[in-house]
Amino acid sequence: MSKLVSFVSESYDEMRHKVSWPKLSELQSSSVLVLVASLIFALVIGLIDLGFDTIMDWFYNL
Repeated sequence: MSKLVSFVSESYDEMRHKVSWPKLSELQSSSVLVLVASLIFALVIGLIDLGFDTIMDWFYNL
């Protein structure tokens, strides 16, 4: 049991005093970057899917 208490105590100390947490502005800019990249990726995948759908429709309607 003492090992568990020691682990929790040391983990709390490390998270509180030894970890450098990002600033709010850094988190916001990173979040915007991830959102924009995700939207671009989704758009590209959607266009590829639309292209394959068009090609398959054309191929099967010959």
